[in-house]
Amino acid sequence: MDTVTNQSIFEELVSIVGAKNAFLQDEDKYKYSHDHTEDYSFMPDVVLKPSTAKEISAIMKKCNEHLIPVTPRGGGTGLSGGALPTKKGVVISMEKFNKILSIDELNLQATVEPGVITEVFQNAVKEKGLFYPPDPSSKGTCFLGGNLAENAGGPKAVKYGVTRDYVLNMEVVLPNGEIIWTAANVLKNSTGYNLTQLMCGSEGTLGIITKIVFKLRPYPKKDVTLLAPFTSNEEACRAIAAIFKAGVAPSGMEFMERDAIVKTQAYIQNEMGETVSVDLPEHVKAHLLIELDGNDEEVMMNEAEVILNVLEEFDTGGEVLFADTQAQKDELWKLRRNVSPAVNAYSLTKAEDVVVPRGNLPALIVFIKNVGEKYGFNSVCYGHAGDGNLHINIMKENLSDNYWNNEVNEGIGEIFEEVVRLGGTLSGEHGIGIAKRPYMQMAMGDVKLDLMRGIKNVFDPNNILNPEKIF
Repeated sequence: MDTVTNQSIFEELVSIVGAKNAFLQDEDKYKYSHDHTEDYSFMPDVVLKPSTAKEISAIMKKCNEHLIPVTPRGGGTGLSGGALPTKKGVVISMEKFNKILSIDELNLQATVEPGVITEVFQNAVKEKGLFYPPDPSSKGTCFLGGNLAENAGGPKAVKYGVTRDYVLNMEVVLPNGEIIWTAANVLKNSTGYNLTQLMCGSEGTLGIITKIVFKLRPYPKKDVTLLAPFTSNEEACRAIAAIFKAGVAPSGMEFMERDAIVKTQAYIQNEMGETVSVDLPEHVKAHLLIELDGNDEEVMMNEAEVILNVLEEFDTGGEVLFADTQAQKDELWKLRRNVSPAVNAYSLTKAEDVVVPRGNLPALIVFIKNVGEKYGFNSVCYGHAGDGNLHINIMKENLSDNYWNNEVNEGIGEIFEEVVRLGGTLSGEHGIGIAKRPYMQMAMGDVKLDLMRGIKNVFDPNNILNPEKIF
């Protein structure tokens, strides 16, 4: 196996992208050695910034020939280490793939490059009255290609689905340098295996996405936002299933325990110089942020009334806040979207995003807190509870490095075991990467893991593309 530090190979790679798009110095490479996953850091041998699929193809052919590891990278907002160069080699940054190529208003489709920032794309289609629903909390900095690699979701997934539900077709460079389109730009397709869906959530291990065709929806014109307090985490989680059982389909159903709100208020105050006013009497331990959207205000108000009636059956511990101005709605969503950076600013964290059937959330959150007491760590829980996706941020605080890397991981293993027992799985949107790789067997079993390894081997027999991820 050759290395990129071999002068002749380095020169060949530089000739593909040009000297100004190849980086060998540590100060230039450092930002590509880490993401938002704990304090992981792996320095690549070289960072390349191609701007065309043909350039990526040439890079992959050269790296495949010399068995050089390649790690594709988007916005660097990952929380599972899925785009970290654990075996050094080449990082391919997709920064230059940042163009919205077309927005087809007639067919409700858009063709984009993978380096487009998610929120930039959302705003561009919104200007034409169209809607791209997937909205991860990092939408202001994450790339669409990374959203595809991890099958990102976000608050609106509860009603509208996740990233894979909006992908029709994509151009992909395979590990051997071949360039393919995975499907066709059509709404129905029963022509062979679904390579498009296989690529979604594959964490950059099967190919490098260079173009994406998304389907779009008409933009909903109206929305209603409620903030409901509860006297316990369990009571808030119990109310979720009851709301859906009553026949209401919210466009957002977000859970935040008390500590999430406290830390986020402090973060917004300290980092942004702003305030988010949420009444937090001592007996209130959790909140649900509930959003309804659509085009008929009367229908939405009727649904809001149904929700209020359902909540009367639970110990809310106070009045439900009805956000009656856009500014108030924006303030509440700013609070929710800043929970993750707030917790990470407070302490080094292990960020997990497990999923269970939403009716099992009350049992899960009790179990998580019990494990925390057993192992002596604190956690902040929040997330997309409407679809059973709970974010668990376990905080290092004053724990020793040895305890953090050993005993705390045992506690996480117990949580994952309970998640599987409750009919759930390890990740809803962060992916497996390297952070959850040790726990895959308990979730998937040997037969399914062997099938996945077989798929990986078909695409990448030399195991050069994003190695050491998932398995």
